[in-house]
Amino acid sequence: MAKHERRVGYGLPAILAIGLHALVVVISVISLPSSEVESPSSSIVQATLISTETATDQAQRAQEARERAAARQAEEEARAAEEAARQAEEQAERQAEQQRAQAEAERQEAQHEREAARLQAEEEARRRAEAAEQQAQRREEEAERQRQEEEARRQAEAERQRQEEEARRQAEAERQRQEEEARRQAEAERQRQEEEARRQAEAERQEEEARRQAEAERQRQEEEARRQAEAERQRQEEEARRQAEAERQRQEEEARRQAEAERQRQEELARRAAEEAASRSLAQAIEGESESVANARQAEEAANSFINLVRSAVEQAWMIPAGSNQGAVVTVSVQLGPSGELLGASVSQSSGDSAFDQSALQAVRRAEPFSELRRMPATAQREFRQFNLRFQPGDVR
Repeated sequence: MAKHERRVGYGLPAILAIGLHALVVVISVISLPSSEVESPSSSIVQATLISTETATDQAQRAQEARERAAARQAEEEARAAEEAARQAEEQAERQAEQQRAQAEAERQEAQHEREAARLQAEEEARRRAEAAEQQAQRREEEAERQRQEEEARRQAEAERQRQEEEARRQAEAERQRQEEEARRQAEAERQRQEEEARRQAEAERQEEEARRQAEAERQRQEEEARRQAEAERQRQEEEARRQAEAERQRQEEEARRQAEAERQRQEELARRAAEEAASRSLAQAIEGESESVANARQAEEAANSFINLVRSAVEQAWMIPAGSNQGAVVTVSVQLGPSGELLGASVSQSSGDSAFDQSALQAVRRAEPFSELRRMPATAQREFRQFNLRFQPGDVR
């Protein structure tokens, strides 16, 4: 509606303005040729008839003045028409502006109306939503109330049924109790009668049992006496057998011990004979070497002979344990007294085999005393009262 009114307002002033301009142009076209034609004639008249002025000339000048006045009036009218057109155009612009303002106002009003309608619709929707929510809440409350009423009714029904069931159960329990009591009394009477009969039978059984136990005791005593006699006989036989076995084992042990002692004695005699032979050999060797040494090297040679004799004696007395490692080596430190007696023997470097180390120590102990030391010069005796022996299977150094 607003756009249609705006098209009408612009078209009418434009038509009026165009018509006014066309009128001014027509008037100008009509007036200008007349003035141009008459002007040369006037010049001619002035050139040829300078002093002559007729009424025609005056009329013509008046006509010209009227024409000029008409032209001015036409110009003024044209200007007035232009002004009117301008004013009309301005009026049209103002009207168009008013119409635009009115249209904008109408648009804004329509927008306001639409916004108000939207807000109203939203408010209506919100109100309806709230109403629906309230209605739903009321329905939920109603449903909750009905549920609670149903729950209360169900609980009341359950309580009634429970009470009825409890009453029935109590009645049933009372009936069963009475029946049980009657049955228990009857059972007690039956058991009493049975107990009385059993007691009497037990008394008879106990009398029979006492008689049987007396008989069994008599038989047990007789059996016990027989068993003890048999056990005594077996014990005496076992004791005699054990004593005979012990005597036999003692005699075998005594014979074994005596045989072992004889063997050890024989070994000791053999060892001592070997030691004496070694000592004699050492003494003979020392005496022989002492007699053969006649220069300044006597002491050194005697010392070497003494060490060799000691090694020989120890080797003869050394009993290497069975299974010893052939690469085993033990060093024994030997300390002697002034007469060649053994003051001490200790392992200075072990072989890692304790049995092998102990066999070397025992060989030194069995080979002592080394009395040949007394036959050495006094200076050599002090030097060889302490020395080391290195034992290795097959060699003593």
